[in-house]
Amino acid sequence: MTSTPDTPPAPFSRIKIRTGALVFCGDDVALIRRDRAESTHYTPPGGNVEHGEDLDAALARELAEELGLDTAQAEGGDLLWVVDQRVTRPGPTPPPRKLHLIYRFHITPDVRATLAEQELDELPDGRHEVGVIEWVDYRKTAELSIFPPIGPALAALAGPRAAITDAALEAVTDENYTWV
Repeated sequence: MTSTPDTPPAPFSRIKIRTGALVFCGDDVALIRRDRAESTHYTPPGGNVEHGEDLDAALARELAEELGLDTAQAEGGDLLWVVDQRVTRPGPTPPPRKLHLIYRFHITPDVRATLAEQELDELPDGRHEVGVIEWVDYRKTAELSIFPPIGPALAALAGPRAAITDAALEAVTDENYTWV
């Protein structure tokens, strides 16, 4: 059945792609901490791919916007994980299915010293939510509320440069995740 202008699309009938990155400096990884009245959660820097945008260009744009990082200053850029998100969320529009593509970069302490300490996320009403850039020992990320929920997989890496044999992490669904 196709949607008509009077019929809203079914949940997960649209697909969005989000590129994100784990930017390592030694054993520390950059995460954006968002403090809200009900919770504190973390996300890897990144964002949605815009219509017609190349994946590499989207990732470079997001890392420049959120961290002030020029990817030419970093080593790596390999795809680490893919997370398939099918989670019901609050709001008037049906939730999209979202594919999170998580890449991995390594930077030097000199580059880290030049990066942003906070990120401003524009809200629908034009205001901004402030995110704090935190550098966290990757082995301690299993304890954090990270979305997509990659903390346990990240903490389990043998090292920041460890090889990955399966890039597909467990899908995020209503059965295993509650929207915060």
